[in-house]
Amino acid sequence: MVLHRRIFWSMKPVSAGLALLPRTASYCHSSGRKSFDNEETHFGFERIKAHEKNEKVREVFDSVSSTYDIMNDAMSFGVHRLWKDIFIQRLGPTQGTRLLDVAGGTGDIAFRFLKYLKNKECSENNALGVKSNVTVCDINEAMLNVGRSRSKSLSWIDSSDISWVQGDAEKLPLNSDSYCAYTIAFGIRNVTHIERVLEEAYRVLKPGGRFMCLEFSHVHNPYLQWLYDQYSFQIIPVMGQVIAGEWKPYQYLVESIRQFPNQEDFKHMIQCAGFQHITHENLSFGVVAIHSAFKL
Repeated sequence: MVLHRRIFWSMKPVSAGLALLPRTASYCHSSGRKSFDNEETHFGFERIKAHEKNEKVREVFDSVSSTYDIMNDAMSFGVHRLWKDIFIQRLGPTQGTRLLDVAGGTGDIAFRFLKYLKNKECSENNALGVKSNVTVCDINEAMLNVGRSRSKSLSWIDSSDISWVQGDAEKLPLNSDSYCAYTIAFGIRNVTHIERVLEEAYRVLKPGGRFMCLEFSHVHNPYLQWLYDQYSFQIIPVMGQVIAGEWKPYQYLVESIRQFPNQEDFKHMIQCAGFQHITHENLSFGVVAIHSAFKL
């Protein structure tokens, strides 16, 4: 009986979460990196001080790091693997690409990037012998440890092809104009200030570099949205409790998805950061979307 009460208490209307989003017109600002720390932000449907969010998100990922892959497979029925494969195919990296993968501690995108290039090298014979590499940057050390461990178990990966950096996406400990491509998959909705992350992505990319983001987005069909909401709020937290022994992180997950800007609003935010040629592609009817842009 307690379990049922928790489920229905958590089933807040989507509109309540969306009401917390800033209006599109406020996304562009000219005051630079002003202090937001006295402002409030969202943590799921909860309102908190902006300076508290990083610690709360860290606690979430500390608690789920050991079961992260298992839960991803369970929640998406394995489809997250297909989404990530498509993401790398759309990136279409070439030999010599220097990639920065942010919020990618477990290595899912990094390993796919290296495997794609390894297959490409075999098919093209890579006569020039140009090496590619990926830097994985994540604020959470526990997630990075998962990625490092997985990397060691993959014998085909050369340690010189991948490096691991603990760092905040809002203030990257990396040089400007350094990377050919920047990817972030299922990470940007967890940050405190999305605009800062986009500005940092623009800063570290070389002119001509490509920004790509894979993130949960908005389903526009009302019938599919209803089904998606039932599954998200009624089933996913229960899965988290049963499989991972954690309810709250997965309650946060479904709430954070509803807080993220829709496809057009996020496009506007990317544009405000200075990027051009901005496009998006919906996958699974808009459950997730791939956003692409260039620094020109």
